[in-house]
Amino acid sequence: MGSGVSHKAGTKKTQVQAVWASPNNPPQRVQFLVTVVHEYKVYWVKIAGPVVTLSGVTAAPSTAVPAQTTSSTALSTPFSSVECSQSKSCLRDPVGCDPESDPHCFFLSFTTDEAGGSVMFEVSGPAEGYMSIALSLDKWMGNDDIYLCVKDEGRVTISAAYVSGRTHPELATEEALWGQAWRLADGVIQCRFHRNILIPNRFNLNQSYFLFVAHGRSHQGEIHRHDRQPLISNIQKLITGPPEDLSGSRSPLLIKFHGVLMLTAWMWTVSTAIFIARHYKHFWPDTTLLGQRLWFQLHRTMMVLAVVLTSVAFTLPFIYRRGWSKGAGSHPYIGCTVMALSIIQPIMAILRPVPESPRRILFSWLHFGVGTASQVLAAVCVFLGAAQQALLLPSPWSPAVLTGWVLWIVFADLLLLIHSCRLRSRGNKNSDDKENILFVQFKRWQHGESPKVKKMVLVVFLIGNTGFLAAFIKAISSL
Repeated sequence: MGSGVSHKAGTKKTQVQAVWASPNNPPQRVQFLVTVVHEYKVYWVKIAGPVVTLSGVTAAPSTAVPAQTTSSTALSTPFSSVECSQSKSCLRDPVGCDPESDPHCFFLSFTTDEAGGSVMFEVSGPAEGYMSIALSLDKWMGNDDIYLCVKDEGRVTISAAYVSGRTHPELATEEALWGQAWRLADGVIQCRFHRNILIPNRFNLNQSYFLFVAHGRSHQGEIHRHDRQPLISNIQKLITGPPEDLSGSRSPLLIKFHGVLMLTAWMWTVSTAIFIARHYKHFWPDTTLLGQRLWFQLHRTMMVLAVVLTSVAFTLPFIYRRGWSKGAGSHPYIGCTVMALSIIQPIMAILRPVPESPRRILFSWLHFGVGTASQVLAAVCVFLGAAQQALLLPSPWSPAVLTGWVLWIVFADLLLLIHSCRLRSRGNKNSDDKENILFVQFKRWQHGESPKVKKMVLVVFLIGNTGFLAAFIKAISSL
């Protein structure tokens, strides 16, 4: 009958009592179904109560009503992408994969039946517990038409559901599907089903929708929250329209921009600015730019650019999530700390004492400390960000390459530190009576071999940083 009741208070309860007011012409038998939620991932859906019978009517056996009464058959072979864009529309991840030959292929296809009154859907992918698809009017989960293929004790249950807001899907009580078939092989869940184009209380398939493909774990036929961002079509697709080979992404565009801007700021701009300030202060002693020494202008310009990039990137997740992200772990907290330090650092630089001031040494240590802390925390934040569900970069590739980037910076720093120590040792290891001769030799060596080494290291350092950044931008763009 579509009626229900729920409690409002958030306090813990051991029981809930409710009184049902029956209609004027009540049914002869009524069965109440109960959903109990213990915590986010622990809940029980549609627990069947006893059948209540009107007085004077013969009681029926007290048995639970099955959620799905239609039978399903077994598929004998994997699905194929051969007919994609020819006789059926397809959405695949990775792009262009074929589920017939690739067990890691996430695949959705749909085609209008010859009679024109129904649509056949096929979905498959490597999943521990379930595969699901959804039809949505936007790219946000909520108020969506959902279809579930759930593994349960060696079988696959295929059912329709509906989700209201960011909640657990509610299974449909009416029979919405027919012609179900499934297959379990090599860790891949496959299911096929048909759905009439027009069904009461379901989405009209003669309209356009965004398509979602999600997967995750299940326990005893009950699904858990998906561990990975769903694959979402880039455009709305008319379900009964002409066949297309659709493209999709698991990462929202705003989150991609967030990652690219943050990586550009910290992987390239900040690391280069610090590298120049640390090792090239005396490299261009007489070269100025706009009235300031060249190294200082380069350092300041890149740091200002880094603050701008970080500030813009910082706002994007809040715009996408429309607030604070509750399921991102420590990444947003560390990110806020990095953002605060990024603002504090240039403010300190503006208020720095003159070189002759006794407080200059204090500023130098604070500037060094805040800069080092922000760089270390930013590196940690990048590692955590690469594993976020909304920007899940491939593993173990991403942590390995990030580790390589950190070691690259450390190696370049150590190389120039050792180089500087060699310069100093060559000027100090001889006796005092040869001091003038050694000083001349040292200056010649410093202005000959030393600039060549430093120039070469700087060029190689910039090429390496650019290579690491380009690799990550390519990986993000492919999500």
